[in-house]
Amino acid sequence: MQQRPRLAVLGLDGLPLALARTLAASGRLPNLAGLCQSPFAREIDAELPELSPVNWTSFSTAAGPGRHGIFGFTEIDQATYTLSMIDATAVACPTIFDRLGARGLTSKVVNLPAAFPARPLRGAMIAGFVAPNLPRAVYPPELAQLLAKTGYLLEADTTRGAADPDHLLSQLRATLKSRETALDILFAGGDFDLFVLVLTETDRILHFFYPALADASHPLHGPFLDLLALWDRLIGKYLELYHDLPEPKRLMVLADHGFAALRTEVDLNVWLAGQGLLALEKHPTNEWDSRIAAHGSAAFALDPGRIYLHKKERFARGTLHEHAATALGERLRQDLMAIRFEGEPVMEAVHLARDLHPGPMLGRAPDLVCVAKPGFCLTGKFNRTEMFGHFGRSGCHAAHGGFHYDSTGATPGRLRDVGREILAFFDIPQTDDSPAWTLKTT
Repeated sequence: MQQRPRLAVLGLDGLPLALARTLAASGRLPNLAGLCQSPFAREIDAELPELSPVNWTSFSTAAGPGRHGIFGFTEIDQATYTLSMIDATAVACPTIFDRLGARGLTSKVVNLPAAFPARPLRGAMIAGFVAPNLPRAVYPPELAQLLAKTGYLLEADTTRGAADPDHLLSQLRATLKSRETALDILFAGGDFDLFVLVLTETDRILHFFYPALADASHPLHGPFLDLLALWDRLIGKYLELYHDLPEPKRLMVLADHGFAALRTEVDLNVWLAGQGLLALEKHPTNEWDSRIAAHGSAAFALDPGRIYLHKKERFARGTLHEHAATALGERLRQDLMAIRFEGEPVMEAVHLARDLHPGPMLGRAPDLVCVAKPGFCLTGKFNRTEMFGHFGRSGCHAAHGGFHYDSTGATPGRLRDVGREILAFFDIPQTDDSPAWTLKTT
């Protein structure tokens, strides 16, 4: 009797291949080392903007932002100008789990970012960051009840940031324990066709303690490597479970984006204000207070490097007609590329949305998407007065260099392509949602 084909996916959030190889050389992470040393280990580019919700949604829909409609952690209300967090209810196309379920195939998913609230599916879903509460983060409901009894932790508390490494380490140990609990519950018996486990500990460490991982002489290198030894042990457990599955089977390991040591944050709203393109009506109550954008503003930015032109056709207080916005967008593209920090260019590329994100959700996209060179973090706050600075983080996302491994040797170019590989593995037709493009063009 023919065995059912199974595909196992391991997500290592924010892990760059180069740093993974450096860490693996320590000898403390044998399971990561085995993956890094494989000829199938390669780099993968992130979707743009290079944020987790954009990339994990591209993975889980096998589509780009122009089709699934997720462009960041936040969106702005076009009438009230208030910012709100995006969740999975905003995803505008079916997921790979929906499409597998329609074929009678079962998906089990643990800690997938941007999947809250968990939607019904054939199988099980435990959503990851951002997930405010356990009952709505888990499907089916009885699984949520079971996880609650184990003390399942949806997300590490990072509010203390770099000021309290012991607290962060304690929280990350707790999240690893929770992921292992979920793995034990859901992998048992092999009653699935697709299994997805995402570990986010590397992303959390790299945001606040990038030097502690990258520099073996750093005083916190040992404690964080100890934490990663636990992380590596869980990776080994997952690989053993995969190894014990009968053929046919396939393993994918991937990061949603790369990472780099932070040189400086670059606030694009400060830059826009300096260009006379953004005016604020009153003093902001916090960095997210986008309601204060004045009527006369021509543009504003949201994290990370998303620039919106203030069009009459889109925003309640918009000032630009479409033709004027088009001309301004072309000018801004050139001017943004000219930004320098200590004599060095900040930008790698500035893309127009119509080129980067064609598709039915283009109307929700930012008008321009900026890609920074490694080490520059593009922000769009509403309470800053200095364009450059540090605000508690030592690492930032990078559009290139993410970790990728596929047991078949496949080489997808970006996250949507990984989702398409999954559909192809199960012989499910897919729709191309964008023309070919090259990330590094300007």
